[in-house]
Amino acid sequence: MSDKLIPAFEAVVFDLDGVITKTAVTHAAAWKKMFDEYLKKREKEYNEPFSEFKQADYLAFVDGKPRYKGVASFLESRGIDLPWGSPDDSIESETVCGLGNRKNKAFNDVLKRDGAEVYPSSKKMLFDLKDAGIKLGVASSSKNCKAVLEAVNLLYLFGARVDGVVSAEHGLQGKPEPDIFTKACEMLGATPARSIVVEDAVSGVQAGAKGGFGLTLALPAKITPRNC
Repeated sequence: MSDKLIPAFEAVVFDLDGVITKTAVTHAAAWKKMFDEYLKKREKEYNEPFSEFKQADYLAFVDGKPRYKGVASFLESRGIDLPWGSPDDSIESETVCGLGNRKNKAFNDVLKRDGAEVYPSSKKMLFDLKDAGIKLGVASSSKNCKAVLEAVNLLYLFGARVDGVVSAEHGLQGKPEPDIFTKACEMLGATPARSIVVEDAVSGVQAGAKGGFGLTLALPAKITPRNC
């Protein structure tokens, strides 16, 4: 009989932005840039009073959600009704998808210029879990997940990656629904009841609870008023 302890959990599924990498700050800045520019445009064209995109808006309406859903959620909070459009819309299009694509360009511009940074404690945890034989997955609403993980040379650690691209391919619902986390478990050959979710967004914590995961670890959000 082996003297090794059998782990209580067989898999850990991590969120990306704000958990593994410090890109949550970059996302928040990109959202603020896009929305503030658009709201100022509406002030000029429609004489609507300008009210900036704030930290509270980021946390309540876009944090952890698929990009276009985040756009629609924030616009609804301001009473702004735009056509949905198409994912192929240009960044000049005044549609939900057009604004989402505008935000994505702002994020990618910063990523290409500055790269991405990993939280040292998260990196150590990933390697410790890998060495212990725990299956690792990453689940993110972002369609930039693969590019970010490649930029920090961590993609190879994960046996499953469920991001915005995979979600679109499989018709998965975004957070707070648990689809991306349960799909990651399925790809890993693990059960949610014996898996852990690590998140920093309220919507992600809600998703972990809905998915029947054995444990959901909620990390404090690292977005401050200065960042957003």
